[in-house]
Amino acid sequence: MSPEAPAPDDVPGQPEPDTKDWTWTITRRCAECGTDVSAMSPQEIAADLRASLPRWAGVLRRDHVAVRSEPTVWSPLEYAAHVRDVFKVMHYRLDLMYMEDEPTFPDWDQDATALEDDYAHQSPQVVATQLAAAGRGLADAFDAVLNRDLHRRGLRGNGAEFTIQTLARYAWHDVAHHMHDVGA
Repeated sequence: MSPEAPAPDDVPGQPEPDTKDWTWTITRRCAECGTDVSAMSPQEIAADLRASLPRWAGVLRRDHVAVRSEPTVWSPLEYAAHVRDVFKVMHYRLDLMYMEDEPTFPDWDQDATALEDDYAHQSPQVVATQLAAAGRGLADAFDAVLNRDLHRRGLRGNGAEFTIQTLARYAWHDVAHHMHDVGA
């Protein structure tokens, strides 16, 4: 069976919006996925991001990649599309932190994006190509971070403060957590 996306009426429901504050994951181990990013450098994260790309490619080659295990849990395809967009959003935020002093990041509603961009019906092959390119781009950007810039700050609209170092850690936890979600 090919990993084609289901017809629109094959997706019975939507996951509940994720309203948790995950910023705590930058300072301690995540009990759900086991990832501990609290001591990682941007360069270590860059290496892990690159190492994750073949794993995501494998996920996207699975039979039934677009099938949800439960109606309100994203399919592996939807998780992969989200990770692709996490790479893009985090790269944009990193760039803002270099271009501006203490920028406030534009809000990103990941759940609205999943619906608006119809993650459930995207092509697994296209998502694989886009995810790999966006992941390599973010990894290259984290590799280029200099020690003098680690403490440059940026703010989310809700006031959560990030430095370049903690943004990298936050980004990696998100990716690693979703690899756990899809068994990659």
